[in-house]
Amino acid sequence: MASGFLAILDDIAALMDDVALATKVATRKTAGILGDDLAVNAEKATGFLAERELPILWSITKGSLINKLIIVPIALLLNAFFPLAIIFILLVGGCYLAYEGAEKIIDYLVKATRRKPLVLPDTKQDKPVVDQEKQKIKSAVTTDFILSVEIVIIALGTVAEQNTTVQILTVSAVALVATVGVYGLVALLIRTDDAGHKLIKRSAKKGILSTLGHVLVGALPITIRILSVVGTLALLLVAGGIFVHNIPYLHKLLPDLAAPIKEFGVGLVVGLAMAGILGFFRYLGGFPKLADSAQPREGRF
Repeated sequence: MASGFLAILDDIAALMDDVALATKVATRKTAGILGDDLAVNAEKATGFLAERELPILWSITKGSLINKLIIVPIALLLNAFFPLAIIFILLVGGCYLAYEGAEKIIDYLVKATRRKPLVLPDTKQDKPVVDQEKQKIKSAVTTDFILSVEIVIIALGTVAEQNTTVQILTVSAVALVATVGVYGLVALLIRTDDAGHKLIKRSAKKGILSTLGHVLVGALPITIRILSVVGTLALLLVAGGIFVHNIPYLHKLLPDLAAPIKEFGVGLVVGLAMAGILGFFRYLGGFPKLADSAQPREGRF
């Protein structure tokens, strides 16, 4: 009896070793997508009143966890019974990411060529602000869903030769690490101004702590602008990577061109094409706009 119990423990330990090794490999292979996910979601989690950022980020995190709960079992089932469907889903998601990235570039260029209109104060902004939050949360969760599909599929590909138990545990672990790691870092990033503000108060506005506090406060707007640019580029790179890796013609096209340049170019072309097509339909029948433009963050100093 004791030997049988020890054998079971030994099997469990061996299984955990296999899962730990597979998770390490899968996480390393998805590191690029996780970096893109961080940049995209950090940009989407900003642009609100400072006291609303963490509640909004928590709403996005819950949506991300629900995404993973939906994606992981479906990906495992499709991989077992209908693997071609995974490629189709990736391509559809790539179209959405490419469109959203191109739309942000178009919005920026349009705003840059127009004179800023005089904005009169509006005393009835409660509902629009709530609507804006809901819209941006929905957009962030949708983008997270597509990036999560890519992460789960790549993780699944690294354990394709393993047994079903290892596949389930590895993909689930990567999905959990992706959610907790990415949104934990986003939460730390968007609260750097709070840390700076506390340092300034604690140091009575003098000394090294005060200087560090002012650096943190002053660096946040710059970081947000950088993340906005990086997030847009990440959308196009991820989208282009999906097309290049899953369409043989694009994979063989221009073999001497650096992969990031090729993926960005493909993502941008597809995104502009999607924006043009959807813009045409909007012109004809009021087709809704899929991507939302980032709103400026309201400072507290």
